[in-house]
Amino acid sequence: MTDPIKVVLVEDSAVALQILHRLLDSAPEVNVVGTAQDGSEGLKVISQTMPDVICTDLQMPNMDGLEFTEKVMQDFPCPILVISNSVHPSDIDNIFNLMQAGALDFFPKPNSGSATDYEILKKTLVTKIKVLASKKVG
Repeated sequence: MTDPIKVVLVEDSAVALQILHRLLDSAPEVNVVGTAQDGSEGLKVISQTMPDVICTDLQMPNMDGLEFTEKVMQDFPCPILVISNSVHPSDIDNIFNLMQAGALDFFPKPNSGSATDYEILKKTLVTKIKVLASKKVG
């Protein structure tokens, strides 16, 4: 058995952070090693935990997801999954800017749903994290 993938969650919504944390904690392949509520706090957590994958929101106070992604790629190159409601396929500008900055993939922010939705969400999210963990960046 390989070691779990170390993940840091950066999300300003306490509810979304809790949902994501719970989703990922229930997957044996993933270990949430740190959380932060904005990009500047996220950079501190990353320097302490050196995760395999970072999941970040796009819209946050102090330092948004785009600036955060740029700084991560400059200081701690690491695969980044953007989890946000602002990155639907129609948001071409956001997606393009984030890809230019170094983000590798996108995932819509989960909202509470049925147990079936929860399992599908978990499976999709864990699969994306596993794929990203295998990518070399930087």
